[in-house]
Amino acid sequence: MRATLYYRGKLSSCNYDCPYCPFSKTVDSKETLEVDEQQLRQFVNWVRDQESAGHQFSIFFNPYGEALVRRWYREAMIELSHMPHVDKIAVQTNLSVKLDWARELNRDKAAFWATYHPRETKESSFVKQCLTLREMGLAFSVGTVGLRSAFPAIESMRQALPDDVYMWINAFKDRPQYYSMEEVDFLRSVDPLFEGNLRDYGSLGKRCSAGSEVFYVQGSGHVKRCYKDRRIIGHLYRDGLQALAADRPCGMKKCGCYIGYIHMEDSPFRDIFGSGLLERNPVLINQ
Repeated sequence: MRATLYYRGKLSSCNYDCPYCPFSKTVDSKETLEVDEQQLRQFVNWVRDQESAGHQFSIFFNPYGEALVRRWYREAMIELSHMPHVDKIAVQTNLSVKLDWARELNRDKAAFWATYHPRETKESSFVKQCLTLREMGLAFSVGTVGLRSAFPAIESMRQALPDDVYMWINAFKDRPQYYSMEEVDFLRSVDPLFEGNLRDYGSLGKRCSAGSEVFYVQGSGHVKRCYKDRRIIGHLYRDGLQALAADRPCGMKKCGCYIGYIHMEDSPFRDIFGSGLLERNPVLINQ
């Protein structure tokens, strides 16, 4: 079968202190990090063993913390990118880590969802990291949270990046009706798809690939249909992926996060993003 796997282990530590993130500047214990490394190794080994069964995977690492400061995530990306039955390996990252290791990646398969945090890093440093990825031939997108206080930094980053690098904006939804129409126009000038993220999508009872072709794997091996849905549908290592796959209409009233609504059956974003769906890099805009 062909499936997309989102992987989230026990890691919740981050080297940044963003005010909108509940995991900012958290510190994992040595024991937690050891478990996280062991669980990730088990997952990579399981993926490798699936080649003989004819499975094809796209994989996305989206931990609560920053993954790439940990050696085992960098090693896992390299290893997975060279597996013939892995079509894509992508990671959500703040790009704070040195990128020398990334030269070992299979550039045809590895991709980066790079989030810019203006309070935590210099624009010049972040742009330099992006240009390093570009020089290596690695796919990436750049984005940030659309806080009103960050508007000057957002505009400056857009001007600093090459024109063909897509910059997405995550709408700040903690406060209802946060944006004026003029502010929406400004953010749309940076991200032509901004309004697609600004709205929530009625999803209750609607068909979605989550649970049939898309799975959210926890470090323990437990699998959920969707990261927002707390229900466990089975265990990856005991049950196997094919046994877990089933048509599961959404049980949530609304879906408002990119990694959720892109998998709804009636979503237009699968066509817009195409092969760049995981790392949020729209092929139709970048052509």
